[in-house]
Amino acid sequence: MRWWYLAGRLLCLALSTSGPALAQQSTQPEPLLVPTAEVVEVPVADEPPDTAARRDPSGALTVIRVDEVGGAARDTAALLATAPGVTLQDLGGYGQSKSLVVRGASSNGTLVLLDGIPLNGAGGIADLSRVPVALAERFEVLRGGAGARYGSGGLGGAVNIVTRRPGRSPRVAAELSYGSWDTAMGWLSASGPLAGGEALLLVHGGTSSGRFPYAFDPSPTLPGDALLERRRTNNDARGAGALLRLRRELGGGFSADVLGELSFDERGLAGTAQNPSEDARQSGGRGSASLRLAGTLPGGLQTNARAYFRRDRLALSGGPLGLQGAQVQRLGGVELEGQVLLGEWNSLSAVVSVGGESVSEAETNEASQGEPTWLRASVMAMDELLLWEGQLIVAPSLRVERAGPYTLLSPKVGVTVPLPSGFELRVNGGRSHRAPSFLELYVRQGLLLPNPDLRPESALYADAAVVHRSGASFAAVGGFASLYQDLISYEAYPPGAARPYNFTSARVLGLEAEGEWRPHPLLSSTFSYTLTVSSDLQRDGRFYLRELPYRPRHKLAARVMAGPRWLTGRVELVGQSAHFLTRDGVMSLPGRAFLHAGLASTFGSRTELTVSCEVKNLLDARAEDFVGYPLPGRAVYLSVAGTFGPAASNVESP
Repeated sequence: MRWWYLAGRLLCLALSTSGPALAQQSTQPEPLLVPTAEVVEVPVADEPPDTAARRDPSGALTVIRVDEVGGAARDTAALLATAPGVTLQDLGGYGQSKSLVVRGASSNGTLVLLDGIPLNGAGGIADLSRVPVALAERFEVLRGGAGARYGSGGLGGAVNIVTRRPGRSPRVAAELSYGSWDTAMGWLSASGPLAGGEALLLVHGGTSSGRFPYAFDPSPTLPGDALLERRRTNNDARGAGALLRLRRELGGGFSADVLGELSFDERGLAGTAQNPSEDARQSGGRGSASLRLAGTLPGGLQTNARAYFRRDRLALSGGPLGLQGAQVQRLGGVELEGQVLLGEWNSLSAVVSVGGESVSEAETNEASQGEPTWLRASVMAMDELLLWEGQLIVAPSLRVERAGPYTLLSPKVGVTVPLPSGFELRVNGGRSHRAPSFLELYVRQGLLLPNPDLRPESALYADAAVVHRSGASFAAVGGFASLYQDLISYEAYPPGAARPYNFTSARVLGLEAEGEWRPHPLLSSTFSYTLTVSSDLQRDGRFYLRELPYRPRHKLAARVMAGPRWLTGRVELVGQSAHFLTRDGVMSLPGRAFLHAGLASTFGSRTELTVSCEVKNLLDARAEDFVGYPLPGRAVYLSVAGTFGPAASNVESP
């Protein structure tokens, strides 16, 4: 939806907090509200109205453009983990489960969306290993509570994956990568005019044996003993899928956008180094579809209407407990958004949505009444005020939501203030919620029992940042604070099972810094740093004021790219400090640092060919993640990519 002049001003300020802000500023200009009688309109890119940049114009936003990152065998979760405030939880290797922790919230407190369609499964956690980079044009990482703009689940933030778009001219593109442990990935796309509109078809697939070596400690209770080298088994993974996108102008200023996505995957569940599993398997499939209509009604009311549906199936087999069974989640809904400019200094927008979700083919408790089904409905309103001739921009918003049996109220206020010498100040504060998931309430999973008496988790949050931009650089430094209440955690339940309870609160404080520097067309660099200080507020001497597990204090990501188009080099460093694995602080995970390097060579224009080589974990650092899952050591990948047809335009159809 085309932003109004006032919203465009806000959006430009918000985008200044993204890592690739310089490129975004030049390729996606937004409408501006000039604080004079003369109004100037700038062409705007056609984006879904539920992208993070449009949903939260004052929020802490990082935009990662896939085409600007470079490298072979790229991984969705690894790219997202380079954003400030984001920590990756990785079970190790291609196709193995990967999830995000944003600003100290649990991984089920981060919403992940594919063009606005929620990907969080029945358990509330989105597995990013099931979303290949091939689908994405860019990733939008919104840090801080996202309840007012996205609804239940956005305690720590939201990630919107914006898929590739159709083009006006015929174009075929493909990429194939092969590397260590028989890992192969590839995709093929075709786009161009079709039946008076534009179309894109993309197919993708990948496979890996996952048999990488790792260091095994045969006696972890005896420090200093010799480590053994072993290879991961039952760690293989494979998957395939397709994306179809159609766009057409309908006349009268309206357009229609249809998206269909289908994927299948299978993987071994290798288990931890100390407790490996030889036969546990997981298979899954996802299908989703959406239809969006956008246009302008008489009177200047900008409108967007969207209907969507998603079906997600997961099946387990084997394992030490003889796991058997499948779960099928269905989710769908309709959403209507409108925006109108009230005078020169006030813009009002509103969103009304109604939908539902269900889980079937699962062992449920009596409270589920057989097959859990929820109705979801919400109303959101946001007012954007430009005060004192643009010296203060205030954007209050409020969402009222009904998620199954829970009623949630999520307010937010965002403020942006232009400062002298190219500086800006932005401040946000509000409250978000996460309703308990179907699994936590109704579904038994082996020894994990449900609890129908759970209350929603909630978060009070605030952040502030100073941003500076120039023609060749961008920098942002800010702080954040979150108070998480009624957190849900599994506790022992006799005679050997575990059950979730609301039992604790936690405080998370931190600093975030990110920047970009492009002193020369042949040289660019980006960085991000996060300091996270967490405290468990449960009134128990074993845990009180201890740091939360899986929240490293320090996290750093930096990348340098240099060279002409025909030979571009890239070096990337990703590291994090040690952190606890248990709430009592007894067990901890050592810090780690991975160094990646790559070379790429591109030739041609209309017919373009790129050959690249990447070495991941160049120093062969041996590390583990989560609760003992080994991570891959040094790996080498070769890629060949080709594009046939006119070069893709950065500015999409209006």
